[in-house]
Amino acid sequence: MSFPSDLEIARSVTPRPIVDIAAELGIEPDELELYGPTKAKVRLEAITRLEAERPRGKYVVVTAITPTPLGEGKSTTTVGLAQGLNRIGRKASVNIRQPSLGPVFGIKGGAAGGGYSQVIPMEDFNLHLTGDVHAIGAAHNLAGAFIDNSLHHKNPLGIDPHGILWPRVLDISDRALRHVVIGLGGREDGVPRETEFVITVASEVMAVLALATDLFELRDRLGRMVLATRTDGSPVTAEDLGVAGAMTVLLRDAIKPNLLQTLEGGPAFVHCGPFGNIAHGNNSIIADRLALVTNDIVCTEAGFGADMGAEKFFDIKCRASGLAPDAAVVVATVRALKMHGGVGKIVAGKPLDPALLEENVEAVRTGASNLAAHIATVRKYGIPAVVAINSFPTDTPAEVEAIREVALAAGARDAVVATHFTDGGAGATDLAEAVWAAAEDPSRSFRLLYPDEAPLGEKILTIVKEIYGGDGIELTPAAQKSLKLYESMGFGNLPICMAKTQYSISHDAALKGAPKGFTVPIREIRLSAGAGFVTPLCGEMRTMPGLPSKPGGENIDIDAEGNVVGLF
Repeated sequence: MSFPSDLEIARSVTPRPIVDIAAELGIEPDELELYGPTKAKVRLEAITRLEAERPRGKYVVVTAITPTPLGEGKSTTTVGLAQGLNRIGRKASVNIRQPSLGPVFGIKGGAAGGGYSQVIPMEDFNLHLTGDVHAIGAAHNLAGAFIDNSLHHKNPLGIDPHGILWPRVLDISDRALRHVVIGLGGREDGVPRETEFVITVASEVMAVLALATDLFELRDRLGRMVLATRTDGSPVTAEDLGVAGAMTVLLRDAIKPNLLQTLEGGPAFVHCGPFGNIAHGNNSIIADRLALVTNDIVCTEAGFGADMGAEKFFDIKCRASGLAPDAAVVVATVRALKMHGGVGKIVAGKPLDPALLEENVEAVRTGASNLAAHIATVRKYGIPAVVAINSFPTDTPAEVEAIREVALAAGARDAVVATHFTDGGAGATDLAEAVWAAAEDPSRSFRLLYPDEAPLGEKILTIVKEIYGGDGIELTPAAQKSLKLYESMGFGNLPICMAKTQYSISHDAALKGAPKGFTVPIREIRLSAGAGFVTPLCGEMRTMPGLPSKPGGENIDIDAEGNVVGLF
């Protein structure tokens, strides 16, 4: 008998009324805005009230080794861990991002977890949810329309047409929109110019929403966003254009976190979805704050490996929120470590290489240099790390033991096998016990990687050397010019949000394991003044993905009963 699909498993469970879950968290009925019986938004007044009444729970970030194109089950582990914690008597919430429609209809599919560790309703989670991403896209594109409208009406702000920094956005992967010309057709159709589209989850508006602490700070952050420069190099902000207020109005509901549930009826907060390889790759500060005062422990996910989402969680999200994490979980799989050890090739959409299914302890040990590097990254921030070995049926005891030995030698507090995909929370109770013990470790002492006052170039170099293991950076003349410009504008104190491949700790996807002796090329540096960070683009990193030769959307349809099929 074959294992049921994620969608079949999700539909086999009758969700609890979301009002019951909210009540268990201490959220009052008038603080809840229902979107049907199984999902709701929570008003920000609930956070203010509960933070004044309750202590903060434990704060755990779930990260991973460098993933393969198939992913290593980080979202699934985050959900399974929360279910496991609830099973051992710790009131726990899972906090994850809402997926972009680009990957859903592209190559990755959904992001609600998998197997018996999912957030439900699965279809709603992956398709629109409560409309937050669309609101972000509308707000972003409104600012774009204001820029071009200002140019059309005699350019009263003196915007340099070649100094416009604001693209348009779309929440679909579409490579044909990476470089476009707008304003064609005649005088009444605007000023012709080149621009680009990026995927909505890479929008600065998404990053701003994820990092804002309330509606009024959101308004301030939106107003500070630099959309263009004048001919003299001075910045033109959303406030200068008079569009920040209208953008805030479009986001007044999107700022409220979404409450859903796991397959086992525990709380799940789903809010915002910045990409981990382009943006900062974490769910919202607001959702985490709400979860922390309604639970004993919160499992929040950070995108991709510890070199990506976790570094940004620590240096961007925690810097902005002032919240210190208590522990980190690093997810690893035998198959991925074999690949990092030079065995087999993993291609999304194709059958798994048979070499990855055969026992190869030596390849696991060699590839585990990647795991050791990610554990070292977590330890640099002064918090304990627990390795979650996401189990597959083909894993052998010798391979698992090799991972444990490498993990413990690298400084992990523990390394635990978890079978949450097939067994739900029951398969993650050992992991839950280890994570709770780590979160109570009195020796933890959270610290940031670099100080605010360090120059931007020094911050970039610190990340490359300390996190990636590289020797240095190589900036194009354009990147050097941008650094000088941003520092002259007064943005030198901002943290760094690196945009690079997720398939290597380095900038080069071909470099597996824990590479050394490389130099990171930085072709461009972008300013996100409202979000509060500067983004270097490494190598050939793109901000608008393309669809594969056979998009996942080809499998998605409606059956004879009107149900969604093909979503995975």
